[in-house]
Parts: sequence; structure tokens; C-alpha cells
Amino acid sequence: MKPNERRQDAVISKQGPSRWVRALVKSLGPGIITGAADDDPSGIATYSVAGAQLGTKLLWTALVTWPLMAAVQMMCARIGKVTGQGLAANFKHRFPKWILLVFVFALLAANTINIGADLAGMADAAAMLSGINSRWFVVVFALSISWATVRLQYKQIAKVLKWLVLVLFAYPITAFVVGANWGEVMRDTFVPSMPHSREGWATLVAILGTTISPYLFFWQASEEVEEEKSEGQSTLALRRGATAEELGLRNVDVGVGAFFSNMVMFFIILATAVTLNRHGITQIETSRQAAEALRPFAGRFATTLFTLGIVGVGFLAIPTLAGSAAYAFAETLGWRQGLNMKLRQARWFYALILVSTGVGVALDFIGINPVKALYWTAVINGLVAPFLLVAILVVAADKKLMQGQPSSRLGWIVVAFTTAAMFAAGVAMFVV
Repeated sequence: MKPNERRQDAVISKQGPSRWVRALVKSLGPGIITGAADDDPSGIATYSVAGAQLGTKLLWTALVTWPLMAAVQMMCARIGKVTGQGLAANFKHRFPKWILLVFVFALLAANTINIGADLAGMADAAAMLSGINSRWFVVVFALSISWATVRLQYKQIAKVLKWLVLVLFAYPITAFVVGANWGEVMRDTFVPSMPHSREGWATLVAILGTTISPYLFFWQASEEVEEEKSEGQSTLALRRGATAEELGLRNVDVGVGAFFSNMVMFFIILATAVTLNRHGITQIETSRQAAEALRPFAGRFATTLFTLGIVGVGFLAIPTLAGSAAYAFAETLGWRQGLNMKLRQARWFYALILVSTGVGVALDFIGINPVKALYWTAVINGLVAPFLLVAILVVAADKKLMQGQPSSRLGWIVVAFTTAAMFAAGVAMFVV
């Protein structure tokens, strides 16, 4: 146990619940940010497609994916918190380097395509509100996000990202503004209805791939390390190990973040179901199309809220996408890394973030179809995710790597079930 953690636990136990609540509020961050980043513009497009195509029939997926996503992210958080290192650094102890390189290159490819798709979604939404050509916004958004990522310290970035989470409340508000048959909503939420068409199965697979994504695994673990570095635990020896109190607070943080992510997913599906699907509009390919199609049925206020949410969450998701790949590469190849470092201290780490964002911009300018781009992102994620989950399970069960604090049996079982489901989804992508 770390000396400062012993002191913290002693203070918490002496001052009772009020101190615990303050510690909890202070600890909220990595899990909330990761959960919110899952609802990026690409995810919004996927959930809009689900609502438009199948109405409320897939609302139950939000209920199912919440515990699965939470279990995976809790395990990744535990690995980062206990070992004091990110996922890739821990994988190096158990797997050959060539396997790790396959993982990180696949992660980089998927994330870069996703960055391009997210920038396009944000730019389209901003153009819809302003009337200015969307390509200007692609450049402006990419430059502002890149500047903030390179110039600001981790604590500053985390504080901004935590506030950006609030934009996601646009979707529950939109759903309540447009109205719904709540009896039907409750039935489709708690009584699963499996798809009956090839298109429906493809949408279900896309939801799974969008909700449980590899970049979130790496980001969650690396954020735990950044949190400890920002508190002065600059060496690996100081970061190793964690108290039960600390792990408990982090589990609450991750659980809240996962709940929030899936709640937003639920309301996006609901909002598009009760407007678009109800009026026979079933073919939606982008988040902008979803926002534009909402206007005749939901009004300008709801459409504006929906659109602002797309722009806001893009600012949250893109640093997560670029940063997760950079952390994975840096840990694999031994680069100096961390958002607390300046550009001159971690040149290769920041270079990869900038290159990844730059390629994403280029994809938008050379006319890559964003829908096809998202499809291939889903394919890569669907193939990589279950293999990564196997590696995570191996590390989480390793008592030596985990400093005698391996994952709980229940957590391990839930993540193993999630892994099996993701393998099935990967196979289904090809079959469907």
C-alpha cells in the first residue's frame, strides 16, 4: 500500500461518510469521461440508425450492454490503478511483441478512421447550424483539438472533458420533448426482441461494436496512470498497488460512466424511433441526416439540441481516440508518454496524436464515404476487441502483475461472457 493512500484511508475512516462522499466526487473523472466518449458522433449515427430502422425494438440493448461495458472498463481501470501502467505495458509481460504490434496497428487504423468520421459528423452538424461550408469546420475542429491536447496539462484537459459530458443531456431532453408511448417503451426495454432481418442483425452487431470498443480499454487504463502522475506519483514504484477504498471509488466512477453512456444511447434510439421510424423514415446514414429528419416532427429546439450534442461530444471523443492509440504505441515501443509532459519531452507520443488527427482530416478531404469508413471501423473493432479482451483477462488474473490484487471472480466471469459475445459478433459481421 502506498504511504499517501494509508493516510487518505485513515482520514476517510475518521471523518466518516461525508469525507467518503467528497472523495467520491473528487475521484469522478476517468470513468465518466470514458463512458461519455463512447457516445461519439459515430456512435450517435449508429444509434440513430437503430431507432430509425427498428423503432424501439432495440431499446433493450442499452440495458444489456451497461453491465458488460462497466465490467470491462472496471477491469481496465483496475489494471491501470494497481500496476501503475497502461494495458500495452502490461501486455508486454505476457505476450510476444509482434502480437502487441498487430493490436496497436489495428487500433491506430480503426481510431484514425473513426477520427475522420467524427470530424465529419461534427463539421456537418456545425454547418447545419451556421450555414458555413463543413470543410472549414473540419480544419478548425482538428486544429483546436490538437492544440488543446498538446498544450494543456492532463488536469486541465480532464476538467474540460468532464464539463463536456453535460452536452449529452441534450439527448434525454430531446426524447422527452418529442414524446413517446411509455408503455411501449417499457415493454421494449425489459422484454428483448431479437431482429428478424439481415439488416436488423447488422444493426445489433454495430451497437455491440460501438459500445464495447478497443480504444476505450486503452484510454481507461492510461487515464488511471495519468491521474496518479498528476497527484505526484511520478515513479512506477509509487504507483503500484491500490487500497480497497481507492478501487471502490473507481468502480463507482466507471459504473456511473457506463450507466450514463448507455442511458444516452437509450434516449438517442428512443428520440429517432418516435420521430423518424414512426413517420416511415428508416434510411439514415449519418448523424446530420438524423438531426435534419427530426426537424419536421420534433421542432427546431429538439433538432438544435441534438445537433449541439454531436459537436460537443466530438470534442470529448477525438482526444480519447487519438490519445488511446498514442498511449498503446508509446508503451509498446518504449517512448516517453503522457499528457502531463510537454511536446519536447514526448515528441513521438504527441507526433502520433497529431498524425492520426491529420490523417483523419485528409480522409474527409479526399471524399472517403463516412458510412463505409464507419463500417470498416466496426469490422476492425469487431475483430480486435475479443482478442484484446482475452489478453485483458489474462493480465487481470495474473497475481504477480496485479500486485496480489487480481480481478474478482465475478468480474472475470462477466468479462469472459462479454468476450464470448464479442467473438460471436465478429463472426456475425461476416455471416450477415
